[in-house]
Amino acid sequence: MPKIDDDEIAILSAFEEGQLKSVATKSELAKLKAAARATAIKDKRVNIRLSSVDLSDIQIKALEEGIPYQTLIASVLHKYVTGRLTERPVRAASANASVRPKSRGTGGA
Repeated sequence: MPKIDDDEIAILSAFEEGQLKSVATKSELAKLKAAARATAIKDKRVNIRLSSVDLSDIQIKALEEGIPYQTLIASVLHKYVTGRLTERPVRAASANASVRPKSRGTGGA
């Protein structure tokens, strides 16, 4: 779990003491609630096949985020189809470290 920095501690303290006030209007809140309800409706089931390595990596990421892995997959797909999934810039030093070798399973070649 990520560590909480000093700014986050200050914000959390202010929230817990009731010092933070919402600036959203009633109409904005109504729109956000409607969007949240529509996003939360899961009325279809999908089965997909993933490599065991990819599934393990997804489960690890979900654990780091503190959410179920199915929720993480659904979130990533939702962000993709709504155009909100963005790639992070890759640093040159970490680009080579993040490339995972592909398993060929060719036997003896």
